Amino acid sequence: MIKKILIANRGEIAVRIVRACAEMGIKSVAVFAEADRYSLHVKKADEAYSLGPDTVAGYLNAHRLVNLAIATGCDALHPGYGFLSENPELAEICTRRGIRFIGPAPSVIRQMGDKTAARQTMRQAGIPITPGSEGNVGSLDEAISIAKEIGYPIMLKATSGGGGRGIRRCNNAGELRRNYDRVISEAAKAFGNAEVFLEKFIANPRHIEVQILADQHGNVIHLFERDCSIQRRHQKLIEIAPSPQLTDEQRSLLGDLAVRAAKACHYTNAGTVEFLMDSGDNFYFMEMNTRLQVEHPVTEEITGIDIVQEQIRIASGLKLRFSQEEVQRRGYAIEFRINAEDPKNDFLPSFGRITRYFATGGPGVRTDGAIYTGYEIPPYYDSMCAKLIVWSLTWDGLIDRAIRALRDIGVYGVKTTIPYHLEILRNAEFQTGKFNTGFVEAHPELTNYSVRQSNREIAAAIAAVLAANMGL
Repeated sequence: MIKKILIANRGEIAVRIVRACAEMGIKSVAVFAEADRYSLHVKKADEAYSLGPDTVAGYLNAHRLVNLAIATGCDALHPGYGFLSENPELAEICTRRGIRFIGPAPSVIRQMGDKTAARQTMRQAGIPITPGSEGNVGSLDEAISIAKEIGYPIMLKATSGGGGRGIRRCNNAGELRRNYDRVISEAAKAFGNAEVFLEKFIANPRHIEVQILADQHGNVIHLFERDCSIQRRHQKLIEIAPSPQLTDEQRSLLGDLAVRAAKACHYTNAGTVEFLMDSGDNFYFMEMNTRLQVEHPVTEEITGIDIVQEQIRIASGLKLRFSQEEVQRRGYAIEFRINAEDPKNDFLPSFGRITRYFATGGPGVRTDGAIYTGYEIPPYYDSMCAKLIVWSLTWDGLIDRAIRALRDIGVYGVKTTIPYHLEILRNAEFQTGKFNTGFVEAHPELTNYSVRQSNREIAAAIAAVLAANMGL
């Protein structure tokens, strides 16, 4: 069994991994840039070591991270999500240096990280994929020819892309000509790979993904699906498990497809197979994420399975503890990404000092975060500062409980997406459980919450004055 883990990440996901280690009796080692010296993951881990003054470079230096793991006596490394979590070089260095990488094999990361190679693998396995180019597009002329064949609109995508970057929708040949060099440039800068491919654009699909676990002994199971359709500019805002939009027959089909996809690429550890569901209820493979997902807690809430602990067990060489038949789901769970952004100002980042913070609680409520009163949110990283996860036995009960939990939580000193999430929950269309990836764009009025928010701020200010006068 793994004894000590270096966590090659920061923020809430590093805190999440520290907690899993603590429950398993495993020592945790945190790393931090100087901008993160006072971050919660540094305070919570058993040991913590500086990566120097650069805000990002240390988190992206694979050799340095592995050297530090060895120097501190770690026998494993967990990459979290983001940064080097889907970098095959980090996994290769770990393997070469005798450090267990808590994730899939380097070859699988490379194969699934190449979107055209992933599509080819899925096609061969009989997994439905969206119509598009057979492989990478070699020139603008070739792209125009393929787009004419499959029909506009199309999506021009970076082969090594992810996180909503390196993607452009093109409605006609003129837009394809204008965007072709832009996507290539963005792909080269963001991913170090200038290759691109084409896919048919599916208008307002539902974004459904399936969580899988696979051990080193050939056992693969799924933990049901998550609905990630509430997103803005390809960035997820809210995730739900299971999807309120699927029938049991669709759910069974999708789970079987995900397991088949994992077996097709000889996958091990935790992963996510992402699908698009069109207006005709057809599923198409989109991509496979070879890491822990931000939204993994909603799956944990409906299944009772700690995915991070299972990752560690699998990396230790142990067999899965559950068969597919033993995995049961119960109720619904929803996750809100609480970002330090101002929804009323085009979601402009709102970094700075958190003057007061109150976590919510009560039945069925969980908060995964890295913030506290007095914490300074640095401007160098992703704006997500916490995740609120809510569970309830029924969909209607979930809506009611989530509204209560969002109203309970308090983050002051910076703008957050909390009031925006409340507006989404109060929306009648959302409450029906029938929505797609076009929901946010179709409801710009949801940022018009000025009266509610100002009243809340006034109440908070009054409470602060009273508390100060009472010496509290």
